[in-house]
Amino acid sequence: MSDLIELWERSERVVALTGAGMSTDSGIPDFRGPNGVWTKNPGAQAMFDIQTYVEDEEVRRKAWEGRRSHPAWTAEPNAGHIALAALQNAGRLGPILTQNIDGLHQKAGGMDVVELHGTIWETECLTCHDRVPTADTLQREEADPRCLRCGGILKTATISFGQRLDPQVLDAAIDAARRADLMVAIGTSLQVMPAAGLADMARHLAVVNASPTPYDEQADVVAREPIGEILPEVARALAHL
Repeated sequence: MSDLIELWERSERVVALTGAGMSTDSGIPDFRGPNGVWTKNPGAQAMFDIQTYVEDEEVRRKAWEGRRSHPAWTAEPNAGHIALAALQNAGRLGPILTQNIDGLHQKAGGMDVVELHGTIWETECLTCHDRVPTADTLQREEADPRCLRCGGILKTATISFGQRLDPQVLDAAIDAARRADLMVAIGTSLQVMPAAGLADMARHLAVVNASPTPYDEQADVVAREPIGEILPEVARALAHL
């Protein structure tokens, strides 16, 4: 932990790249971990493939059923989210580049959050791209709701396998990564491209993750301590909490 604090302290521009492990302490399961969504139910991965989603009505019905009970609706930021927001407020952290769709960084008071994989809080039509709050779509209580504007297929405004990231969002993330002296990758397996590729762009890299990642060997620091412990410790040291 001291190595991470020392590296962070001497870095002028720090960005964070966060993944699903960031939100597990808030009750939102990750995907590949021991209790991950895909670990427990490998078939659930089909709901995250855009072609399968478009072609299979039953997959869409199951996806909407899962959205109605998604833990993001009631989840609260955990100690890690709060620590990153505190570091931003203290000027010790720049943009937060997140693969998460739950909005918990913003709820914790985080600023300049780049949502690489979109947000569950909005629904988008795959035909006309009209967006509405997901809460409004769920209130319709339809098994496979359609766009009220054009009748097209609806999906949360999140990035599925087979979909491209929003070019403007990706450009913003690349710009932040290239400007950084240090990128701290937190709770991410660093396996999903192109988000994982951001780890190649900063001058220095720290990895905070419970499991090994493909970037551990090139990282300056690798920390296995729980996120909810290590980030508050960093914030206490650098943001004087």
